[in-house]
Amino acid sequence: MSWQVEVDQHTCIGSGMCASLMPEVFELDGAVARPLADEVEPDETVLDAADSCPAMAITVTDGSEVVGPRP
Repeated sequence: MSWQVEVDQHTCIGSGMCASLMPEVFELDGAVARPLADEVEPDETVLDAADSCPAMAITVTDGSEVVGPRP
């Protein structure tokens, strides 16, 4: 099963941490980040990117369950 990745464009501050950790999943688009695809294969580094976002703008879900960022 794949994970869904979303970046809240209103919360994102464009730090680039996610794009640095996972350039194959995230890119900076002007002043904010965006996922390159709505779904990704489960990967611990995707969760690391969500965890390291200083604005907590990244949400990773597995179906209806939020898996990232981790508490």
